[in-house]
Amino acid sequence: MAGTIELFRSADETETHTAGQTIFEEGSRGEVMYAVQKGEVDLLVHGKIVETVPSGGIFGEMALLDARERSATAVAKTDCRLAPVSQMRFNFLVQQTPMFALQVMRIMADRLRRMDESA
Repeated sequence: MAGTIELFRSADETETHTAGQTIFEEGSRGEVMYAVQKGEVDLLVHGKIVETVPSGGIFGEMALLDARERSATAVAKTDCRLAPVSQMRFNFLVQQTPMFALQVMRIMADRLRRMDESA
């Protein structure tokens, strides 16, 4: 996943969130995914933490890919800096850096496998 954050290390647009702040809520409309430049973000499904995304990770990609509601709530575990990735930026990255698309698919597959194992 280290290569993923390299794409966003010098992102012009960033957001900062303080520990405990909700970034987005399960069921809300998703128009961006996020890359964690600094800090950690907890992902919760039905109020239960299912994953902590560290610096260098991404989250929120499912809503971008399927244009459906968010499947999880994202809460800043620590103070964090995030790089939002719009649909247009995502499409550009996939076109210019095909390995990025594979990284996103691997992350999603890994999350799905862990969810299946915990069910």
